[in-house]
Amino acid sequence: MHRYLLLCAGLLAGCLSVQAQQTPKRPKNVILLIGDGMGVNQVYAAQIANKGPLHLNRFPYLGLSTTHPVKDFITDSGAGGTALSTGVKTKNGAVAVDSANRPQVTLAELAKKRKLSTGIVTTCDITDATPADFYAHQASRSQHEAIAEQMVNADLDVVIGGGMRYFFQRKDGKNLLEDFKKKGYTVADTSQDFTAATGKKLVAFNAGMNPIKVKEGRGPILRQEVEKALSILSENKNGFFLMAEGSQIDWAGHANDMEYMVTETLDFDKAVGAALDFAEKNGETLVIVTADHETGGLSLTGGDWRNGVVEGKFIWMNHSANPVPVFAYGPGSELFRGIFPNVEVNKKIQQAWWGETILSRK
Repeated sequence: MHRYLLLCAGLLAGCLSVQAQQTPKRPKNVILLIGDGMGVNQVYAAQIANKGPLHLNRFPYLGLSTTHPVKDFITDSGAGGTALSTGVKTKNGAVAVDSANRPQVTLAELAKKRKLSTGIVTTCDITDATPADFYAHQASRSQHEAIAEQMVNADLDVVIGGGMRYFFQRKDGKNLLEDFKKKGYTVADTSQDFTAATGKKLVAFNAGMNPIKVKEGRGPILRQEVEKALSILSENKNGFFLMAEGSQIDWAGHANDMEYMVTETLDFDKAVGAALDFAEKNGETLVIVTADHETGGLSLTGGDWRNGVVEGKFIWMNHSANPVPVFAYGPGSELFRGIFPNVEVNKKIQQAWWGETILSRK
């Protein structure tokens, strides 16, 4: 009997050990980086121009995401970003609402409900479609002033980007910058160095409308935005959610400008590197890199990887239906393998984070 009990105890211990090994570790933090308009060929072109691996090459898992909206074959950033932020497909032009204009809960809002810190940083107007998809709810992405007002009430902890004019040069005469200050935010404008700003909540504007291009001297603003946001958000012991967007990869595709596209993708990759460096040291952070869609239908036609020369042609000046890459690192990253629709990016993030998927209207 004694030997039997010992055997049972040993088997039980073994089963518990196997169960512990099979129970996936859940991330405390999630960083979602969106290269607006960035397809597979944009990534490879940047790698050739870089004469070697990008930070994107550091990811252990890679998938592909399809991006079509509810009815159309090709998405815009409103619908593409909404799919990523809410896990719900919608019509083009919508901002975090479904095709019937009903507001849908975003990843940032879900994180707030769980007492996590949240941040949004971008290299465009902060009220533009992709960043707005994570904190606002509008039937049309063109409602910039309404989106700005919703941001004041979204309780984000860090917001850095352009578009300052929509917060104080408004048709209704409101000064939303003062509203932010009343809520305890440090507010930095285009004349200040946002990296030196102090406080637990930060709103910083680096342009009245949109920041300039990298090739015109913008500098590594997006990497600095990510690093600054992480320094603030990581103070929350419960964890955080950060969305960072490399916006102008998309604009380069619309312009069919190869140099513009490559320099913006390389700039985005530097921000990816900052996120990965944090995640590697932290050990509790899931990092996802993807795109809302591809822009321009880029095809690579020639080049020299030894000298960083890349040649290519865009088939047109709009978005395409080409699948976009999904890179994953950290706890739960193994979920992001294969080919899946863009709404699954949201659902996989939730599954990795909390072990469940919550899809509900506000």
